Amino acid sequence: MILGPVVSEGGTRFSVWSPEAAQLWLCLFDAAGRESRLPMLRDSDGCWHLEVAGAGVGMCYGLRADGPYDPASGLWFDPDKLLIDPYVQAIDRPFRYDPALAAPRGEGRDTAALMPRGVVTAALPPVEAAPPRFDPGGLIYEVQVRGFTMLHPDVPEAQRGTIAALAHPAVIAHFKRLHVSAIELMPINAWIDERHLGPLGLSNAWGYNPVNYFALDPRLAPGGLAELRTTVAALHDAGIGVILDMVYNHDGESDALGPTLSLRGLDARSYFRHEPDGRLINDTGTGNSIACNHPVVRRLILDSLRHFVTQAGVDGFRFDLGPALGRMADGFDPAAPLLQEMRADPVLADRIMIAEPWDIGPGGYQLGRFGDGWLEWNDRYRDDMRRFWRGDAGTIGALATRLTGSSDIFGDGVSRSVNFLAAHDGFTLADLTAFEQRHNHANGEDNRDGHGENFSWNNGVEGVSDDVAVLAGRQRDVMALLSTLFCSRGAIMLTAGDEFGRSQQGNNNAYAQDNAISWIDWDGRDQALEAHSFSLAALRAEAPELRDVAMLKDGDVDWLDEAGQPMRIGQWEEPGRRRLALHYRESGLTICVNGDGAPCPFHLPGGDVLEVAARSIGIRRPGR
Repeated sequence: MILGPVVSEGGTRFSVWSPEAAQLWLCLFDAAGRESRLPMLRDSDGCWHLEVAGAGVGMCYGLRADGPYDPASGLWFDPDKLLIDPYVQAIDRPFRYDPALAAPRGEGRDTAALMPRGVVTAALPPVEAAPPRFDPGGLIYEVQVRGFTMLHPDVPEAQRGTIAALAHPAVIAHFKRLHVSAIELMPINAWIDERHLGPLGLSNAWGYNPVNYFALDPRLAPGGLAELRTTVAALHDAGIGVILDMVYNHDGESDALGPTLSLRGLDARSYFRHEPDGRLINDTGTGNSIACNHPVVRRLILDSLRHFVTQAGVDGFRFDLGPALGRMADGFDPAAPLLQEMRADPVLADRIMIAEPWDIGPGGYQLGRFGDGWLEWNDRYRDDMRRFWRGDAGTIGALATRLTGSSDIFGDGVSRSVNFLAAHDGFTLADLTAFEQRHNHANGEDNRDGHGENFSWNNGVEGVSDDVAVLAGRQRDVMALLSTLFCSRGAIMLTAGDEFGRSQQGNNNAYAQDNAISWIDWDGRDQALEAHSFSLAALRAEAPELRDVAMLKDGDVDWLDEAGQPMRIGQWEEPGRRRLALHYRESGLTICVNGDGAPCPFHLPGGDVLEVAARSIGIRRPGR
């Protein structure tokens, strides 16, 4: 049975899952906002249906559900709450938080005036099936859609901050110069602000608080699904894939004090995980946890993933707090039904799948356990590389392991590592070298939010400085970090703007900063750093040994010291060792790492000598 609205020649059939409801109403809204309530009919499987003659594309609607109200037992039925259909594919306005949305039954006003309406849409012709546009060892470019183009001088003002702006020729040209293999869009599904943000004068800028898994947020996609589809097609024409960041671990209805918007008001017992005493489980830190392996939830997730492949042509997905997808009653299981079904599904089987392999639930750290066909964000890479360039003792061995695919995590077959140094969550790459402490006061939480340990350093001055030596040191360090990333084997990820030194003023949790703190300043970018990034991207594009995801075998490479001699065990164990050369035997590519504070000549195989500046990386390919 197809859930959601299905348009036919004579009208629209609406189908909704709500097995414990006593009554469901379909609420139709005319152009003036007047509501008509039509009772739906329940079948023996717990689905409610109604065929409405004459209702077609563009019809605005919502749902109301009545039944027992006992939040402590996971029952939240309240006919005063207008609900969004979990399967609706468009809404007429963004969600806006209001305390009335969370009022207990009988204590609040009707919420129809506060809620977006679902909009009936017709399915687009399926996108022609094609292999994903992605080089397995390519560059993934993480983009927060709104902040990426809000200040872009070449994008028309009316288009800034939208998905359509990503198809602008100037934007695509930037992607091409970086040799981007796929862009990864931070959440674009319709979301709602957390309830504490409004009184602080803030709003959610990242979108990691979804209400619906089909509908796009109108602020990012005023043109709806067609806007995403057109943008994906333009990027595909440029050889660039599109990956969507999906948040299936929780929804925006939050904890017991949160709003009733959709899933909670229809079937909270099925959609959310609960403790034996009825309390909501919170493995996400957001108030609730979606029961991803409940049959009806598995269906919802799979249907929404297929929707974005067949209707928009996307190449893959990144899953926020990925262990939620495999969490069963007794913990994470890489063979959980949802994970198996995702890989067996004929529409999804070849898509790029990327896990953020941790959450805060029991056994929540699962790096390396998602198995074949998955890529995984590698925070061990991030932390080990930061610690090496910060100058921590005894990090030379970790540097070598991370440069070559993290075999200690992913075994001796194929590296599934997504190597990254910075992401949306945490310091920007430039701030990593300019701040030892987080500076999140603008978030209104007394600087308590965000990561406390960032393995960062400030080059002698905390934050903004006009000292020429300090600024030069910071630029040098960012260049070294970028060089390390681009010279690492396997997939790499760069967060938009880090290639030219974007800053968030030391804020390492800018989720609530929909303003200049998180918007990318294109006019103020460090053009020397940008040129360095472009040159690294060109080098990587011509170096198949760096994009290869197969783990290295004995004899593939030599590990050398600065004198050109094989590294001895004693050298690997030197706490203060900061120099190392990685030589690929077949191609002759040599990567020389100098983490010391003085220049150093590296003696290369074949007799050449490469002078490597202090705290930098030197790269030499024979004949270049």
